Amino acid sequence: MSLAWLWYIIVGVLIIGYAVLDGFDLGIGVLSPFLAKDEGERSILRAAIGPVWDGNEVWLITAGGALFAAFPFAYAFAFSGFYLAIMLVLFGLILRAVSLEFRHRDQRWGKLWDACFFVGSLLPALLLGCAVGNLIRGVPMSSGLGMAPGAGPDYAGTFWGLLNPFSLLCGVVGLSMFVLQGAAWATLKTEGALHERAARVRSRAQVAFIVLVVATTVAAIFVERDQVHANVTSVIGWIMVVLLVAGVAWARRAMTKGRDLSVFLGSSLAVVGLLGLWGNGNWPFLVRERGVSGPLSGIQATQYHSSHLTLVVMLIIAVIGMPLVIAYTAYVYRLFKGKVRADQSEY
Repeated sequence: MSLAWLWYIIVGVLIIGYAVLDGFDLGIGVLSPFLAKDEGERSILRAAIGPVWDGNEVWLITAGGALFAAFPFAYAFAFSGFYLAIMLVLFGLILRAVSLEFRHRDQRWGKLWDACFFVGSLLPALLLGCAVGNLIRGVPMSSGLGMAPGAGPDYAGTFWGLLNPFSLLCGVVGLSMFVLQGAAWATLKTEGALHERAARVRSRAQVAFIVLVVATTVAAIFVERDQVHANVTSVIGWIMVVLLVAGVAWARRAMTKGRDLSVFLGSSLAVVGLLGLWGNGNWPFLVRERGVSGPLSGIQATQYHSSHLTLVVMLIIAVIGMPLVIAYTAYVYRLFKGKVRADQSEY
């Protein structure tokens, strides 16, 4: 096992952790205007994520730090080529944080902060999926194979080029995934009429998610066959397919049984399977080059990584740090488990 391969997995685990955990935060933000019928219910939804949302974002920050440490050329390429898109994601996350902190202290501008909560959740939910779509499809680069040591490629496209039909389809898939996570979490944390509405949305969101995943898979056959081929011909790819299908089936069965925790866990397992398929199909590339004739080209994890010493030192830090983060996260979720009630809903 090479260190580059191991760090590729670590970055992937961090991204999956963010999608599972902050995914339900974003989903509740998108659903809030439609689920909540009055201020009391809006307050309950905010309180459902209040103790954990900022901790969930740490997974994204850590993934960015790991990418910078292990694969600096990919980090530089992403933050230069996708600069505007990344700034919009960060703007959305900042807007969401501000709206959550200000909402219960500034009642005069309550409707404005509610709108900011919705927009600040919608932007990242949609754009993160678009980013994945472009990484699957490939992006134009200034150079391909044979780049000189110590030099990395540059993005040769435009921001509008990132908003192609396939990436937008992936963006909608990502949005449906986060909405499903949000609805599953809302049913887990609420009671009464709000719980019933969230359960109905959860069922519909899962159907939409399944349809969109199938549509994206078909589209990927025409857009990037190598990704599909890599998953179909590898054991890891089939394992991820099993996780995706098992997660969907588990969540669906749990819905009929009224087991809200199992629904959330099944939905989370489906997220792991879906993102695992992307990661497995993309290996060894971090970013693919589009429009290249001949062998595949792009920024490869096996070629454009940090020095061996850097990877070793960062691995030691990860081995020590990640269990602490997981333990802290588990403690927080255990501490704040259970339903949110009206008399406990202020955040």
